[in-house]
Amino acid sequence: MKRLVTTLSVMSVAAALSMVSIQGARAADPTLNEQDFEEAKTLYFQRCAGCHGVLRKGATGKNLEPVNTKKLGQKRLERIITLGTEGGMNNFDDIFDKEQIRKLATYIQMDVPPPAEMDLATMKQRRKVLVDPKDYPTKPMHSRNWENFFLVILRDAGKLGVVDGDTKEIVAKIDTGYAVHVLKESSDGRFWYTMGRDGKVTKIDLWTDPPQLVAEVQVASDARDIAVSHFGEWKDKYVVAGGYWPPHFVIMDALTLEPLKVVSTRGVSVDGAYVNEARVAAVYNTPNAPTWIIAVKELGQLWQVDYSDLDNLRVEMINSHKFLHDGFFDPTLKYFQIAANASNRIEVMDSTTRKFVASIETGNKPHPGPGANWVDPKCGPVAGTTHLGEGKVTVWGNDPKGHPDYAWKICYTVTTDGPGLFIRTHPKSDYVWADQTKHPEPDVQQSVKVFSKATGKVVKTIRVTEMDKALAVHTEFNKDGTEAWVSVWVRGGKKNWLKGHIVVYDAQTLEKKAVIEGLETPTGKFNVWNRKHHVT
Repeated sequence: MKRLVTTLSVMSVAAALSMVSIQGARAADPTLNEQDFEEAKTLYFQRCAGCHGVLRKGATGKNLEPVNTKKLGQKRLERIITLGTEGGMNNFDDIFDKEQIRKLATYIQMDVPPPAEMDLATMKQRRKVLVDPKDYPTKPMHSRNWENFFLVILRDAGKLGVVDGDTKEIVAKIDTGYAVHVLKESSDGRFWYTMGRDGKVTKIDLWTDPPQLVAEVQVASDARDIAVSHFGEWKDKYVVAGGYWPPHFVIMDALTLEPLKVVSTRGVSVDGAYVNEARVAAVYNTPNAPTWIIAVKELGQLWQVDYSDLDNLRVEMINSHKFLHDGFFDPTLKYFQIAANASNRIEVMDSTTRKFVASIETGNKPHPGPGANWVDPKCGPVAGTTHLGEGKVTVWGNDPKGHPDYAWKICYTVTTDGPGLFIRTHPKSDYVWADQTKHPEPDVQQSVKVFSKATGKVVKTIRVTEMDKALAVHTEFNKDGTEAWVSVWVRGGKKNWLKGHIVVYDAQTLEKKAVIEGLETPTGKFNVWNRKHHVT
């Protein structure tokens, strides 16, 4: 049923009901008034669209078009949103109140028109240069060890926190737009480019005192990832950002963020079906060629985009499996490993030959985040992933040259207490850390599993906090690998996660060292040195 907006001062209630009847609607059809509809639309965008799609056709999450949701009905939908499911959807009673859950359950039973497209001219109008590149400092304007800065996504606050890894001080909080999903660095680690859920790209300079925003542009209404050109004569020349909606990627001038080229990712999937909402889930720079890898989620394709000639853009489409999400390179920076999470697989491609290499069945909805690589005594170099749908870490071999018998095969698995989002380690650490954020029970979602690289066995379960409404998410190591930093979300108000902190652990003894307070919904953390040098 299409949303009906009435103005009672002009149209009587009887006339409005008559019009509904003329449109052929049933009395039982779900409806929301204009204000509630807009609120529910915003809630869906913020918390649901990432898994279920703007058009609600499903991907990591199930199809939520009215033909399916009406069969479940209002009460059942409210229960699912409240409690979550065993398939990996978390509970939302900690985030939404009962009235918001009611509105959202009604909203997903209603027909909603697709959001607007966005062209190059519109993007250019939405660009702001806050600092002229001619005025950029030529050396750091502070004495801090900026290569050990942690850049912390303050998700619901719409900010990026800059934390000094040496002193544990919050150096700056920078406005970025709603819910930054990821950020990527220039080749020297000085500039960082963020991509928010609202499609806004920002450029941040770490050499100013304090670090500051120098440019911004909006290239989509919903987006997830970004990357910088790092190869040869094109080093730090271009930035590419991928959109969820509209489904496209945009190439920009890295100096000024001027949009230069837009490429649609709508197309035919590996199943042979045309996909209108073919979203860009992830974007990565390839270290050994003038290319980016663009993961087109619903198509099940990895597009290797050659940026050496924008006028004659070369795009090679490598078939894999649906639905692609996020990934990381092996230590040689040759092989790209990415989750096709709704297919329960990790996909592997060779970024030098631009060919598909392997598909590994891992478990229910793998989600490696920025991933983890280490060396196993038996299998040699390996990588690992957590899973959205079950409490398990899967570890596979990724050294076809030195350990061909174990390459792209499962080495072992580690049982955890619940589904998680992120797995991390450091070459100088003996341990691998995996969170359990997606489990609905507080004592589990507040805990991190730490297991030994030498044995593959869990050595400690660290409960990061025991606050009633809190969760632990995303571990990141400092520059020298001696500390592991874990983000904690704390429920700060009636309807929103607002507060939070970071707990710092000794990476060897696994004992708590410090707590960094004053952070709003800290999520992903990016250590400058580690990301610049591809330390996973």
